[in-house]
Amino acid sequence: MTAFVLVSDTFTGGWVWEETAARLRAVGAEAYPVTLTGTGDRRDEAGPGTGLETHIEELVGLVDGITEAEVVLVGHGYGLYPVFGAADRRAARVTRIVSVDTGPPAAGEAAVRSVPDPEVRELLAGRPDAPVPPPAPGAWSRWGSVEGIPAEALVRLEREAAPQPSGTLTEPLRLTGAAATLPTTGVLCAANGQSIAMVEMAVASGPPQLRVFTEERFRFFELTTGHWPMLSAPGELAEVLLRAAAGEGHRVTAPEDGHEQPSHLLPFLLDLPERPRDRLGRVDLHLPEGDGPRPAIVFVHGGPIERDRRPTPRDTPCFVGYGRYAAGADVVGVTVDLRLHGLADYPQAAGDLVEAVEQVRADPRVDGDRIALWFFSTGGLLAADWLAASPPWLRCVAANYPAMAPLPGWETVESRFRPVDTVGTADGPPVVLTRAGLEHDVIAATVEEFLTAAKQRGADVEIIDAPHAHHAFELVDPTDESRAVVERSMRAVLARLRD
Repeated sequence: MTAFVLVSDTFTGGWVWEETAARLRAVGAEAYPVTLTGTGDRRDEAGPGTGLETHIEELVGLVDGITEAEVVLVGHGYGLYPVFGAADRRAARVTRIVSVDTGPPAAGEAAVRSVPDPEVRELLAGRPDAPVPPPAPGAWSRWGSVEGIPAEALVRLEREAAPQPSGTLTEPLRLTGAAATLPTTGVLCAANGQSIAMVEMAVASGPPQLRVFTEERFRFFELTTGHWPMLSAPGELAEVLLRAAAGEGHRVTAPEDGHEQPSHLLPFLLDLPERPRDRLGRVDLHLPEGDGPRPAIVFVHGGPIERDRRPTPRDTPCFVGYGRYAAGADVVGVTVDLRLHGLADYPQAAGDLVEAVEQVRADPRVDGDRIALWFFSTGGLLAADWLAASPPWLRCVAANYPAMAPLPGWETVESRFRPVDTVGTADGPPVVLTRAGLEHDVIAATVEEFLTAAKQRGADVEIIDAPHAHHAFELVDPTDESRAVVERSMRAVLARLRD
């Protein structure tokens, strides 16, 4: 027999699982919808010490009381944090973890980092002991799509919502690694932007640690509903949970790219001589020969990048290659390391970029009146500020295979980081956009939206196409076509720097 322990997202209690739990019990499974201290109808039980550890200990006690069944821990949103904590402490008793529309948390991470509402993140930053009020009526979509929830269920969600104890969101998750090999199933909600295709894209082009999802122990299901499937599709969710417990689900495989190392460590497609490189804090200057101030191109990486990744972006072959290429073209090539470690870090990364540009412009080896910014991948979101308010010294914005709006499921990214909304709204610089013909669909969609907006607003955009190239083609597609595209893009940027 299987016992499902069901832990829901912020502001709610076990009641949200009522219909799903009934369906599970109807086929002979045990179901334990959990209302944790300080949540749901236990809101009055929260004390000043109520935090994530409180909830983990409660789940551990519940698991200890289940003696005649295999335990499957199911976490939804915030609920996945105490689920992982309990699984870590009782790994021998838990047969599977199921994450519902939520990415797995990391050791040492607090749930606030994954909170999609920026106002709540600001509240907890300024008042870490303040209970977090639930969304106002009509504002639940700020925490995830409410698509598919019947009207009466949405009314009940708003009526029964309770403030979330702040410590549950601010207390870091302590893990020993004991649960690191447990079978895990992800239930992805397509109407909230999550999908198996998104996971496959992340595995193919994201940081190398994401390839863990190709391991045998991981499986995935996809539901065509919003963030609250226990309210919008309780029957389908119950069926998926039963199948997950049986070990079913889609398995993601590693991309068949023929590369034995992560794509970001593959060699740059051009063989370039070394150039003098001067390291100044988070900024590297790749210097051309000769004296006198030169124009500069600042190359901006994407992310998120895990904090301990080595080499950091500016030391990877791609950015070293672009820095050398710029220096060989008689301009200063600037590479940077931005503190873009999570989706909530875009404001911090934007500040790092502003600081880096100011530092570069003040350097006597740089012509501060001739600067270009060249964005890559999801670093493209950082172009929004520069397109909205462009200084006269910014002669060009370039972008290679960029995301021009937050990707589906990236609600944590602040709304300001949407180049699709800012292109053409000011007298901005010309844009050189290099488009990969074999781009991931979700990124390609943002590029098309950007180009449509640019055309409607009369923005100056030059499109350079690489029809047979993939995302990060400078590394994964070292073809004559790719080399020609890189050379054409560089010529286009240099022409605008020298106008």
